This record gives sequence, structure tokens and C-alpha cells, in this order.
Amino acid sequence: MSDTALTPTAAASGASATERFLTDKTSLPTEGTDTARVNTLATEVLTAVHDVIRRHRVTYDEYNALKAWLIAVGQDGEWPLFLDVWVEHVVEEVAGAAREGSKGTIEGPYYVPGAPALPATATLPMRENEPGTPLLFQGQVTGVSGEPLGGALLEMWQADDDGLYAQFAPGLPEWNLRGSVVADAEGRFAVTTVEPAPYQIPTDGSCGRLIAAAGWHAWRPAHLHLKVSVPGYEPLTTQLYFKGGEHIQDDVASAVKPELVLDPRPASGGGNEVVYDFALDPVS
Repeated sequence: MSDTALTPTAAASGASATERFLTDKTSLPTEGTDTARVNTLATEVLTAVHDVIRRHRVTYDEYNALKAWLIAVGQDGEWPLFLDVWVEHVVEEVAGAAREGSKGTIEGPYYVPGAPALPATATLPMRENEPGTPLLFQGQVTGVSGEPLGGALLEMWQADDDGLYAQFAPGLPEWNLRGSVVADAEGRFAVTTVEPAPYQIPTDGSCGRLIAAAGWHAWRPAHLHLKVSVPGYEPLTTQLYFKGGEHIQDDVASAVKPELVLDPRPASGGGNEVVYDFALDPVS
């Protein structure tokens, strides 16, 4: 199969991400809306846009190019991609400001609920001879006071060695490198997987045209995604990166935090291993 056949297009990835968002996320409420807050936020966003137009003397040609681009983002299904790459990290920063436990970061557009349930010691679903360096990822889930959180759920998903995500790229098994790990009675887990690769967000659609026009790059550093949850504790959504990895310092999604960088060591049986513990805040 050619490389082109294995590459996710913006249209296909965007359609999948949009469909997933509309399926999984709560829709905008129509009742009980705080009109004063909507007025404040909408007014300030529009005022900021107006200020940019005035300060930079935006022309009608530029304005019409913006209109055309905004329409194309919707037609490409790339609003989840655009917002998750360039906006979500600030929303997460605000939402997690009071967190005492482990750091979180963005969810991104490629989360899929319902991944296969796995025991505390497990291997993520993968193809026979899955490409990539084997990785043993292990640790413990506790509360911020140190109490073990038995039965903690760790939803994991990641790109493969080609930087591709199952269900968002052709040619991959449905649940490849996706799983829902249930920690043991002491909150411990040990998951065998492979190290993911850095990847470019799709560049053949509207987001790619913005990147090219602005002279940016489209790369994300290699990372593991996790959602960690236990009843009675605040859920944690995070990404874990790899020390020395490409684009740690210039992630297109601005999602890297120093506390989230792993430092794997060679494992005795081959590949690498790393220990990373999670501390969850109790629900206030």
C-alpha cells in the first residue's frame, strides 16, 4: 500500500473529528443560558477582532479572504482541529489553574470513548509486529494526599510509529493502540505499548493553508494521551511527552508542560520503560 493511501486527509480526519465531537460532547444548552456572560464574552471577542482590524488596517481583500477561509474550515470539518490546536491549551490552562495534583493538558480531537477494557497489567491492542520501540509504561494512581486509588480507570490512546491514529487514518485496526486500563487495588498499572512518533496535523485542508500562509510548522511532538478517572475525584486529561523528542519546544498545539515530559530508560528485556505516577484532586 502506498504512503499516500495511508495518510489521513484533512477532509477525512476533519469529518471524523467533527462527528466524534457531536456524538460525545454536550451540546450548547438552550435553556438557562447566562445571557450576561454570553454578552460579555461575545462582546470582548468581537472587540478584540475590531481592534486587530483597526491597528493593522485590514483591507477588504484580506477581510474577504478571511470569510472564504472561515467558510472552508467548516466545509472541511476542521473546526475541532483548529480549536483544539490553537485555542484549547488556554482553556485547559484556565480550567486546571487550581489543580493541586498532576498536571493536565489538552484532549485534542482524536479521543474515542469505549476502548477495550484491559487489566492493570496489559498490552494495548496492536498489530502483530507493531512497528516502534517497545515501551513499558507503569505507575500508580493516588489522591493528592497519597491514598492509593484502587480501580482507577486509565483511558489511553496514541499515534503509531508512523504518527497515525486508529479511527482517524485508513488501514489501521479500529482499536489499535487504544485501551481502557483498570488499575489494581493499589492503583498500580503496567502497560506495554510502543513509543509513538511525532506527527503533522493534516495540512491539505484549511488549517494547512493557514499554516502555510503564516509560515508556521504543523508538527506535534510524540506523546501518549491519557484520561484518568476515579469516582469522587476530579478526572484528569493529559498528554505525556518524551525527553529530547522533536518539537518539544515548539509544539504547534502549545500543549507541552515540563511536568509532562517522560524520561524512559532501557528495559532489561529490550525496548524502554518509564514510571509515571498520577495524583488526583478530590471533588470539591
